[in-house]
Amino acid sequence: MISQKLHNAINAQINAELWSAYLYLAMSLDAEAKGYKGFANWFYIQFQEEQAHARIFMNYLNSRDAKVELLPIEGVPASWDSVLDMYRHTLEHEKKVTSLINNLAAIADEDRDFASINRLVWFIDEQVEEEESARDMIAAVEAVEGNKYGMYMLDKEQAARVYNVPSPLATSAE
Repeated sequence: MISQKLHNAINAQINAELWSAYLYLAMSLDAEAKGYKGFANWFYIQFQEEQAHARIFMNYLNSRDAKVELLPIEGVPASWDSVLDMYRHTLEHEKKVTSLINNLAAIADEDRDFASINRLVWFIDEQVEEEESARDMIAAVEAVEGNKYGMYMLDKEQAARVYNVPSPLATSAE
């Protein structure tokens, strides 16, 4: 059985994941409005990943016979000064999500809830990947910043990125 404290924290995390999806959708739309369809694709895939993360948490609560409670999603920024600003915001946001996931893991550890700890390991690993991806994109954009051809090529490269269903969903009926 999942503790009420962890149950509440996971419901809050579902809201955070959906807010993250909303944030990345806004970034995708802003990048496209700025003429960067490839970067828009990168952020749109982030949007899809965050929705999947929320669904993984929802599936987990359902599997533990704990009710999912959807909370209102607060608004997100609508525009950024540049693509570089989007990626810098992404890194700061992912660091915040990492702290939220670490908090869930601490609660599960405190509860000695090994099933929850096991599920959260996937998210801990995912956050390492998310932060690294954002840092890589910051470095890439900084390397070509001010070079129109370089930005064009990097944008084209990001257009090739594809969404991959996260393993916890690929093995379920979702």
